[in-house]
Amino acid sequence: MTEENKMHKNKCGGKNKAMLAYGMIQLGSSVISAIALAAIALSFCSLKQESNIFNECVEEVKASGQSSSNAVRFCNGGK
Repeated sequence: MTEENKMHKNKCGGKNKAMLAYGMIQLGSSVISAIALAAIALSFCSLKQESNIFNECVEEVKASGQSSSNAVRFCNGGK
């Protein structure tokens, strides 16, 4: 190798390390984003289940002869 090639290689060494660090940071942030999205999706499942239970409560109270507004109030914890 000539002296010029060695100098060029030494100058690029810092850039390679910086690019490797940048790639690792990008990969880490992608993993964190994926975990956050999975957590949000799981919270929607529990919200859907709670909504179904509330709808069943309203239908049951309406079947007993009360109006829709009274059924909703009752299922929300009203008297």
